[in-house]
Amino acid sequence: MAKVVVIRFRGNCKPYYFSDGGLELKRGQNVVVETSHGFEFGRVVCPDLEVADDAVSTPLRPVTRIATEHDEEIVSRNEARRDEAMKICREKIAAHGLEMKLIDCEFTFDGTKVIFTFIADGRVDFRELVKDLASVFRLRIELKQVGSRDETKILGGIAPCGRVCCCAGAMPDFRKVSIKMAKNQGLSLNPGKISGLCGRLMCCLSYENEYYEGAFKKMPKMGSMVGTPEGKGAVISTDMLKMTVRVKIEKDGAVFYRDYPVDELSFKRPEEDGAKNSEE
Repeated sequence: MAKVVVIRFRGNCKPYYFSDGGLELKRGQNVVVETSHGFEFGRVVCPDLEVADDAVSTPLRPVTRIATEHDEEIVSRNEARRDEAMKICREKIAAHGLEMKLIDCEFTFDGTKVIFTFIADGRVDFRELVKDLASVFRLRIELKQVGSRDETKILGGIAPCGRVCCCAGAMPDFRKVSIKMAKNQGLSLNPGKISGLCGRLMCCLSYENEYYEGAFKKMPKMGSMVGTPEGKGAVISTDMLKMTVRVKIEKDGAVFYRDYPVDELSFKRPEEDGAKNSEE
């Protein structure tokens, strides 16, 4: 096991591992570290986390120093320049007639570069824009194109559940999401109901997918016939949290509906089919 310091640089970005460099660090403390992009300002998420050796890239870069008041002033100045820089960049984009939407701007801690983040439907030739911006800011210019999911992560927003979008509030990394996850959970496949603000499938579909995937295999298919203690009936609905099945039973000229625990029903399960096929 390796002992690491977990550092996060900005907002809800992915945390990174460093060594403590012999410093006594505390959770929430601001620090300066050297990365492949130069010196950066970050915050300690966890000062003494133990992780598997294969989860870290060695050698770990050490924390350079605990941030000083001067370091924090630099960060504040950079943040104060952000709105004006975005205004200027939007004006330049319009002047060059480029089909791109600016969504973020960041001045690097060392003051050598400004990074503009944008989205666009396709490739954009922004070479003249870069020259124009470099003449204004007298800094190195980086234009970074991202997708719609990244846009929501950066800008944030309120999800259909009424809470801050997962990607902006609690998810350092995007998770793989598929339509099969929605099917496993018995959700409506209406795109408007299972899509987030980015227009893609909601990230939260992956949270309990492991449970639903297992529960789905234990449930009979909708509309299929099952055996119950009161005779055969058709499956009307399933509840994968309670592990119950609502069955429509027609008996002696009467029709009635009953909820049964799935263990009380007899039907051919998917895994049984698979076992039979493998034997054949």
